Parts: sequence; C-alpha cells; structure tokens
Amino acid sequence: MGYVAGAKLAAATSRAGGLGVIASATMSLDQLRTAIREVRERTDAPFGVNLRADAPDAARRIDLLVAERVTVASFALAPTRDLIQRCAGGGVLTMPSVGAPRHAEKVAGWGADLVVVQGGEGGGHTGAIPTSLLLPRVVDTVDIPVVAAGGYFDGRGLVAALAYGAAGIAMGTRFLLTSDSPVAAEVKRHYLDAPLTGTVVTQRVDGVPHRVLRTPFVDRLERSGRITGLARAVRHAAAFRQISGLSWLDLLRAGRNARRDLSWSQVVMAANTPMLLKTAMVDGRPEYGVMSAGQVVGMIDDLPSCAELIDRIVKEAEGCLSRLTAVRSP
Repeated sequence: MGYVAGAKLAAATSRAGGLGVIASATMSLDQLRTAIREVRERTDAPFGVNLRADAPDAARRIDLLVAERVTVASFALAPTRDLIQRCAGGGVLTMPSVGAPRHAEKVAGWGADLVVVQGGEGGGHTGAIPTSLLLPRVVDTVDIPVVAAGGYFDGRGLVAALAYGAAGIAMGTRFLLTSDSPVAAEVKRHYLDAPLTGTVVTQRVDGVPHRVLRTPFVDRLERSGRITGLARAVRHAAAFRQISGLSWLDLLRAGRNARRDLSWSQVVMAANTPMLLKTAMVDGRPEYGVMSAGQVVGMIDDLPSCAELIDRIVKEAEGCLSRLTAVRSP
C-alpha cells in the first residue's frame, strides 16, 4: 500500500471504526512524522504504522511511534526480537505480517502481540498457500490474536474468517478502491475493470513473488531478460535514493539486511518496487508502472467511502450470522 495508505486513508479508516495503517516504507522519517500528526488532526481513534524491519532507521522509526503514541507497529517483514521488545518497552503493540505458520510461531515466541496472516490471494508480496488453509493452521499454532488477509472484501468473508478463529480481517485492495483513497480515478478504473483472472504473480518486479494487475507493461517485464531487469533496477535504486533521502550507504545496509533471505540480484531488483509503484499510483501512469492487487479485485465494482464500506461489511456480517443462526433453529 505504499503511496496509497497515507494519512488521509488511514484516518478515514480509523474514523469509520477500523484500524487505519500508514504505509511508511516509501516515506522519509520526517514525512512519517508529518503523516502521523495529520492523522491525529483528523481523528482521535487508534491507528497504526507499517514499517520495514530491515530499514536502516527502523529503530528510530519505532522511537518516533513511541513518542507520538501510535497504537500499533505493523511489519511487512518479520521484525527481530530486539525491535519487538523496543515496541513493547514504549507501549506500542507489534503486528507482523506472515505467510507461513513457522514465521507466525517465531514472532509469537519473541513477544508479538498479534499477527496478520496473508494467503496467496493477497496483493503485493505473497506466498502460494491460500488463506483458507493458512489461516486455520496459524490459528492452531499460536496463542495470540490472528488477523486474516488475502481475499476479503465483504461481510461474508469476515464471518468466514471469524469461523476459522481469526480476530478480524485486513484488506488492502478493497480500501484502495474507496473514495477516500488518494489513487487517481484513471488508475482506479484499471482496478475496477479487472476480472478475477486479472492479476498475475511475477518475480520480474523485484525478484520475489509479487501479485500485481496484469497489464501490457507487466507482460513486457515477464518477457524481459535478466540483464535488462538489473539495469532497470540500478536506475530505480538511484531514483528511490533521491526520493527517500537515504544515502547510498543506507541503501547498501538495507540490502545487506535483506540478503539474509535474498540473493544479491534480488536485493538490487528490490529497488524496482517503490519506483514502479510510484509511476502508477502517484504519477498516474499505469502503462509504465505496476499496480499491486489481490485476486479479490475481480469482485470489486464500486468506490464507497471508508465509512460506507465498513458499515456495509458490518451489516452484511450481521445478516450472515442471523441466517446461520436461523438454520439451527427448530
């Protein structure tokens, strides 16, 4: 949700009764501070901030969350034990996102307060296990609250997740497609026009599986050679360094941290993600960028406000539960 889940969308979500989360991976530290304070100006409801655990300034960002009394620190990559303890010491709840039971078990053992489990249907970086299988396995593995992600867009999905033992659901694509989302109308139209088969999982964006909308540009990425991809990544690394304010040393440190799980070519290609997302989501040129999307995009055909969406989901869930209860009645 980089470049999408800023202060406006996070505040609108929290104000409507959900937990809005600022996506800070594409923000500098100063930009994050500004976004947090803007959310505070818009609502007094709880909200969270999503961080990269491998960011060179991850500890400083957590200190900022503590100082600003942010409720939840969300992590796209599993945080270290030290980062979890740093959050706990400052009164910030820790909510890592995972795609495997063993990862959930690890962060729970380190003291995470709750965990988001994303199945293969989800947008962005994703695994191969569907939510319907991953969710119950993780619920049975850990004794902390589990939030389900990947494939959710309505009240029926909320009830299904609760039946599996989840404490709630997380939605990215569904909130991207709201009137409160800052994404340009033309870009939203690409999402709304996508069928259920309109996404593809590719490794050509940044070297690891990434679910995005299927577009002619993505098709060209899929056909491009490795040398072409690496050259593009180097250019994007230089551009992202200027936007983020990071030094080359900071980027190299982030790459060194990421290399625990990735090859060096994947580390270099990771620079593609923020710039290709920015091209589509900020610059409004989807023909030259990529658009992260869950498979659920094929089920969405409207742009409600966050308040309208959450109210609708709650009413649908209540109606679904009533029907299920009626089935059991004599």
